[in-house]
Amino acid sequence: MIKKKLIPIIFLLTMLTSTLLISSTAQAEDTSLADIKEKGTLVIGTSADYPPYEFHAKLDGKDQIVGMDIQIADKIAKDLGVKLEIRDLNYDGLLSALEAGKADMIIAGMNPTDERRQSVDFSDIYYQGGQFIIIRKEDKDKFKQRSDFEGTKLGVQKGTMQEDVTKNQIKNVKVTGLAKIPNLILDLKTKKIDGIVLEEPSALAYVSNDDSLAYIDGKFELEENQQGSAIAFKKGSTSLVNAVNGSISEIKEQDKIPSYIKIAGKQLVEGQGGNEDGGKKSIFSFWEYFAKGTGYTVFIAFISVILGIIIGASLALMRLSQNKLIRIIATAYVEFVRGTPMMIQVMFIYFALGVIVNIPALLAGIIAVSLNSGAYICEIIRSGLNSVSKGQMEAARSLGLGKRDAMRYIIFPQALKNIWPALGNEFITVIKESSIVSIIGVGDLIYQTNVVTAVTYRAVAPLAITMVIYFILTYSLTKLLNYYEGKMNHD
Repeated sequence: MIKKKLIPIIFLLTMLTSTLLISSTAQAEDTSLADIKEKGTLVIGTSADYPPYEFHAKLDGKDQIVGMDIQIADKIAKDLGVKLEIRDLNYDGLLSALEAGKADMIIAGMNPTDERRQSVDFSDIYYQGGQFIIIRKEDKDKFKQRSDFEGTKLGVQKGTMQEDVTKNQIKNVKVTGLAKIPNLILDLKTKKIDGIVLEEPSALAYVSNDDSLAYIDGKFELEENQQGSAIAFKKGSTSLVNAVNGSISEIKEQDKIPSYIKIAGKQLVEGQGGNEDGGKKSIFSFWEYFAKGTGYTVFIAFISVILGIIIGASLALMRLSQNKLIRIIATAYVEFVRGTPMMIQVMFIYFALGVIVNIPALLAGIIAVSLNSGAYICEIIRSGLNSVSKGQMEAARSLGLGKRDAMRYIIFPQALKNIWPALGNEFITVIKESSIVSIIGVGDLIYQTNVVTAVTYRAVAPLAITMVIYFILTYSLTKLLNYYEGKMNHD
């Protein structure tokens, strides 16, 4: 029994060890700049919910990632003579993407703190700014300085420098860390938190687009590295860092940052479907985002369910096998997958295995959801087969049927009636839980909802539409499954 329990642990340790060994070997020689020029593309990682640095905007009828950082990245790519490719991820997953080779550099208004410098290299600072606190306008008389927030709840973007500064410089403060700023704005408006600590340009961008918000200068005590934004690179990328620093030096000499911010401001207004007078389009005018997200969600769920059934059926037969080794392998897989969160599985396949094999985000998401679903479907099928009386197999064998034919024509048809309801619930679960793939930048329904929230600065309406879409998907599937369940009961 103890040996069986150790199998999943040994399996995980072996994979982690091999991943780390390959990663350390890959960093032995600096070919960062040469590699980018050879492949002809510069891949940047960013979190596009941080205007005016980077954000989604609907321009010329298309969703685009724009902003000051994107203009800087575009100049760097032109200086290197390569094309620019943008990957939008959660902020707290950016450094993991860099380590896994999913991005050549990270540009996301990131502060080059001493802690981060231990794991990544940084360019020169390209923009210097302070830290502001966004509040509800109705609380302007209540909060006038940083000390007024003692004992309150403040929101920060998870994984940012603001998280540490807020904890260290405000007494008895309770910090809420979320991956996306629009979600923090929603928390602020619904009075779950009392303020949001953001860098000055981003704070001004959000406040200028929402009449219910205001801001104060936090006047935090900051080191030089905590006040500026720089570009992050994988450790040892000296040649690439030097080339990028050359572009940053030229940007500073020509004083291009003010013009970049001005352009980002115009993109911000146009991207919301608004105009200089403050008018904004209806939330339904962004229906393309929801349609695209729904398409991705249905596609991922459909493929994952098919692969999950194949994996689950195979594992169920393995667990019912007479071969002890085969049973142990199947059992170890099922227990390991069911004992770890799907989010970790998705991130491991995309980031950790990405060091060995460059798996696209969509494929990584499908693989993770399929492998996860397969473990649960295995138990559904196994329990359904076990629910059929053993006498049925004995009767079939006594009539001259082989074990395989008996299973196919006698046992499985009876088990299917017991399996179907639970299998239907698993299908519905896959539709909902596939939303986890948004953390690696797959454009499913949740990802597109976050994009609409960031573009429109409206937190509640996009969520309401998404809830309705998920309900329609799951309700329609439930009715379809119930129809076929009824037909089986009449057979």
